[in-house]
Amino acid sequence: MALILFNNLTSKDKNDAVERLISASTPRQDFFLMIILSVLTATFGLHLNNSAIIIGSMLIAPMLYPILSLSLGITMSDHRLISRSVITLARSIAYGIGSAIAATWLFSSQFQTLTPEILSRAEPSLTIVMVAIIAGLAGSFALVKPQLNETLPGIAISVALIPPLAVVGIGIAEFNWQLVHGSLLLFIVNTIGVVFASMITFSLMNFYVKREKAQEVIKKEDKKIEREIKRAEDSKGK
Repeated sequence: MALILFNNLTSKDKNDAVERLISASTPRQDFFLMIILSVLTATFGLHLNNSAIIIGSMLIAPMLYPILSLSLGITMSDHRLISRSVITLARSIAYGIGSAIAATWLFSSQFQTLTPEILSRAEPSLTIVMVAIIAGLAGSFALVKPQLNETLPGIAISVALIPPLAVVGIGIAEFNWQLVHGSLLLFIVNTIGVVFASMITFSLMNFYVKREKAQEVIKKEDKKIEREIKRAEDSKGK
């Protein structure tokens, strides 16, 4: 069964997966806008103690892609893809935390402090680690299988990367360092779990042989970013 699951991919399937993943994790301005909007949504949901809003925030967040891209880079021993993914992830974290801080400061008079939803995002546990590992396996597997791509939003919800990030910002805004420590640890644990699990999947699927394809896609995406910047500068000058 394992052989069928992991070794029935064509070269085209792998090329498409590499292109899809790198494209989805490319550090464009719209990517970071979606990160900011998702963290803002999560911040309001956490303060309002509304689980439906929190779930909605995870549906619009593209945070899972740079983490999977990092896993792919490690699997391929591709330093360029690794550094690119780390930079995208770091900028996403900075924008996300900054957004949560700003929202908490601006609307502090309207918010409850330390709701149950906030407190629950500051308690890492072995169970949560297992969920992150399972979600990492599911996410990387679904990414490679086109017929399973529609399950990715559900996987993003299960691994819950955005709410802990929002709680980090809330903790900083409230000067609650215990809250910051717990939520940041939860985010790191979730991220490591996803990276570890998806590395296993990519290794079993032998994605190392697609290193040249990854380099080709990175160059193409970087050129797209350059063209977008140039168009924006030209429009500004008119």
